[in-house]
Amino acid sequence: MTTTDISDADLRDRLRTVDDPALGTDIVSAGLVTDVTVDGGTAAVELALGAPHAPDEAAIAERVREVADDAGIDVELSASVPLFDATESSVLPGVKNVIAVASGKGGVGKSTVAVNLAAGLADRGANVGLFDADVYGPNVPQMLGADADPDVTTVDGEDRIEPPTAHGLELMSVGLLIDDDDPVVWRGPVAQNTLTDLFEDVSWGSLDYLVVDLPPGTGDVQLTVLQNLPVTGTVVVTTPQSVAVGDTRRGVQMFGEYQTNVLGVVENMSGFVCPNCGDTHDIFGEDGGRTLADAVDVPYLGSLPLDPAVRAGADDGEPIVFGDDGDTAAAFRDLAAAVANKVGVLRRHHRQQQSEGPS
Repeated sequence: MTTTDISDADLRDRLRTVDDPALGTDIVSAGLVTDVTVDGGTAAVELALGAPHAPDEAAIAERVREVADDAGIDVELSASVPLFDATESSVLPGVKNVIAVASGKGGVGKSTVAVNLAAGLADRGANVGLFDADVYGPNVPQMLGADADPDVTTVDGEDRIEPPTAHGLELMSVGLLIDDDDPVVWRGPVAQNTLTDLFEDVSWGSLDYLVVDLPPGTGDVQLTVLQNLPVTGTVVVTTPQSVAVGDTRRGVQMFGEYQTNVLGVVENMSGFVCPNCGDTHDIFGEDGGRTLADAVDVPYLGSLPLDPAVRAGADDGEPIVFGDDGDTAAAFRDLAAAVANKVGVLRRHHRQQQSEGPS
């Protein structure tokens, strides 16, 4: 068969050789090939891939290119994000994926994880926004070295907040709207209303991922986010000790009650490597995060060491994932890749269910 003999149907059949290991089937059977058009020596293929710059989806796209190359044709790939429901596009319409970062209690490094997760996704090439919804401890701007006041523009007669940029991330935080020394003493309804206003007033534009740093616990602010934003999935942060794990378990249960997908559990401060002797010390215990993930049947996203370089980076406004070749930076980069992969699995699985229809 020559290049000019290859039809749309022929190329679609050839794409059945491309497997999606996470779904256990090929991409055509899973409904991930949404359109194939062959015109002479060039094919246009649209794929229902919803996690930009995720390693697994990049591998699928590369396999599609190889199939086209074996057929002797060039291929132009495009991706469409399968929405979970029809209302999702009406909220944050330019944002493909919303990732909430949560913890059952304070002091586990949740904001540090949120900042470095967002920076890690941006480092992979994604367009990323970071929304600091921790209204009572809005310290994300300090961690990014951001102190610029947001600009306000008028769009269609309405004032919109333009988020400033730090390290390639679009950023919005209550910390950018108040003076550094002002305490945030708000009752629950005030905090909820403030966040709701920000949801509606910030002009995020087109983003692959919006990472939302939730306050710790399971209170009104967390519920406001879950009820108002189209959260794709949640990353839950714990430390190894039993007190943190117990509180985190309650947080996971809250997300289940609100039918929010949990992308997985990440264990922070999992071990301290002594810079003098090289020995690892499990200061807060060990394997609490993995044990919790197994107990509640959610993925374990890995562990992050207790490293003074993380604290130093936060103090200096430099996320450790940028410009560092150490093991800690690699662990945060691995976390970003793992989270993107989990987002992709959710999106592709949903597309598979849509293509199969009701059972």
